[in-house]
Amino acid sequence: MKNQAIDNKELILALEELEKEKGIKKEYLLESIETALVTAYKRNFDSLENVKVQMDPQTGATHIYAIKEIVEKVKDDALEISLKEAQKINKSLKEGENVEVEIVPRDFGRIAAQTAKQVIIQKLREAEREIIFTEFNERKGEIVSGLIQKADKNIVVMDLGRLEGVMPAKEQIPTEHYHVNDKIKGYVLDVEKGAKGAPQVIVSRSHPDFVRKLLEFEIPEIYEGVIEIKSVSRDPGYRSKVAVYSPDPNIDPVGSCVGQKGVRIQNVINELHGEKIDVIEWNEDPSIYIASALLPAQILAVDVKENEKFAQVIVPDDQLSLAIGRSGQNARLAARLTNWKIDIKSETQFREMLMNAKNEENQNVEVQDEKLENSSSENKESQDE
Repeated sequence: MKNQAIDNKELILALEELEKEKGIKKEYLLESIETALVTAYKRNFDSLENVKVQMDPQTGATHIYAIKEIVEKVKDDALEISLKEAQKINKSLKEGENVEVEIVPRDFGRIAAQTAKQVIIQKLREAEREIIFTEFNERKGEIVSGLIQKADKNIVVMDLGRLEGVMPAKEQIPTEHYHVNDKIKGYVLDVEKGAKGAPQVIVSRSHPDFVRKLLEFEIPEIYEGVIEIKSVSRDPGYRSKVAVYSPDPNIDPVGSCVGQKGVRIQNVINELHGEKIDVIEWNEDPSIYIASALLPAQILAVDVKENEKFAQVIVPDDQLSLAIGRSGQNARLAARLTNWKIDIKSETQFREMLMNAKNEENQNVEVQDEKLENSSSENKESQDE
């Protein structure tokens, strides 16, 4: 059969150039174009045939084949071919086998060129999205800045340049109000692929690590590793507690973070629109660490149970409300910061607790004495009998 294949050397040169510039494999693009051409052929020629398309990777020549079953008597021209006709293509073919019959429909060259262009544009978009996805996926845990495009109580959408960031309600600071065209910072929590495959960055301002990253940015000693942030607990918009530590005894980790007259920590507070930040020094001794975590309250004593990670804290009577905090905030943040269960008692409450325990113990002793006395009497009566 005379080869009337569609030639497109320019297409191959374009694909090779794309492979060099964008890293999209030529073979992958050719396979995608072949698949699209099958669909285009069936759609444009209203065909029910089983069709196969092959493109020459060197010349771009496009061959279209109808795949037909070899039968003795043809009932459906679109799907079947007689043994006699099949053997004109290849004498060794037998009934029941399939044969590929090359077809060259009129004007298919124009359709093929349009289809190839569409596929290339689509694959370029996909490749670009994949590059952006990979780039931002590697930026998880970093801070990004962007302009607010949309803002309501359910979602905030940010323009991050090459793609958009989304801040769901749970990742927003409840005390903040967001407005279109405001420039804000956010913590890259995750990167997802949207419904159409476009990457979408999930941004948070309420995550504890947002405070951690802001401190790294403002305080060189943290960024350089001289000071380590051991833990962060946060009630977004209201208060955060940060535990810091330095292995260098000559460095004051709390003082370095707060800065002269509080200037360093103030920059972070300003970014968080007034959220209070307590910086405390981490200590490997849990009793000292827990006492520090409950600042600004004064602590009289901390009794720890290591196995249960439970701490009983005693404070002066006038410090109880400060230690617990409004709605239990101070105690709750201290517990999260230290990862210990903390029970706070005032000095008076603790004395009453000890007194009650002592009275209960005395009552138990009296009961035991009474039982022993009754038992002794019963034994004596038994012996007398």
